[in-house]
Amino acid sequence: MKKFIALSAIVTLIIAAANFVSCNNNSDKQAKDGTADSIQKVLDHGKYLATNVAMCIHCHSQRDFTKYAGPVTNGTEGKGGQLFDQNFGLPGKIYSKNITPDNETGIGTWTDDELLRAITQGISKNGDTLFPLMPYTNYNRMAKEDLLSIIAYIRTLKPIKNKVAERQLMMPIALAYPGQYLQASVDGNTKPSTGDMVKYGEYLITIADCGTCHSPLTPQGPDLSRMYAGGYTFNMGSNKVQSANITSDTATGIGSWTEERFLNKFHPYLKEESYNFDPGNQNTVMPVIEIAGMKDADLKAIYAYLRTVKPNKNLVEKFPK
Repeated sequence: MKKFIALSAIVTLIIAAANFVSCNNNSDKQAKDGTADSIQKVLDHGKYLATNVAMCIHCHSQRDFTKYAGPVTNGTEGKGGQLFDQNFGLPGKIYSKNITPDNETGIGTWTDDELLRAITQGISKNGDTLFPLMPYTNYNRMAKEDLLSIIAYIRTLKPIKNKVAERQLMMPIALAYPGQYLQASVDGNTKPSTGDMVKYGEYLITIADCGTCHSPLTPQGPDLSRMYAGGYTFNMGSNKVQSANITSDTATGIGSWTEERFLNKFHPYLKEESYNFDPGNQNTVMPVIEIAGMKDADLKAIYAYLRTVKPNKNLVEKFPK
């Protein structure tokens, strides 16, 4: 089947619409301006999702953990190579892939179908299985229009030649592959209306994969039967940090939090001075900087959904010894 790159496919649809406008209004300039504006909206939406919601850039870049929350180092967006290992509760060493459009070491020669399969099925261009640290089980539920917007955006990243090291697992990848939970196609996926804040918030928090990190860690991985109860321990080297309980439990979770308090948990990190310092032994892997860049309406939707999550009593020590 003939394949098209995401941007080309989107452009084709937009140009068709623009030509229709042109024929009916006799305004070529209006059509061209509308086409360019529509393309930019797709790319802006893709950048927002990849940076602040699905947070692809957060994992597929270099992060500077000499600063609070490890902000992405400018100029490394998408180059990959970030290490995730036993300190993150993983069975070995896994490195994020290079997702810049470099032809040799990145995704420059990948088609849309190949990228879509990797993002939603966990199968790479050459047929390798990706470790589910990449939350393709979650992305498997994303609306296709959002997926294509992300693909269109990452194709605009600066190509960076960076050959990423091969993973070193202490288990067969087949044991980790969650194939039984994956839909064969994302064509039927729909995005909830923003008017239904709870459903829309569930959609966003699923894309952001908050459930994995905010669940207690067991020898078999995150305990998703206690999703959002917190307690996943990350060893930062300088310190250990545990994810927070974000269920609606009033004693140990965020059940007593107001919407304003929830938003104010992230708003300060819109300013560089809030993270541009050496945190010493109180650092975190929590992507507060990226989350701070989410639209308030989206943060409010996530808050609305979390209010519906069953209370789970689990007292978490943020910085355990």
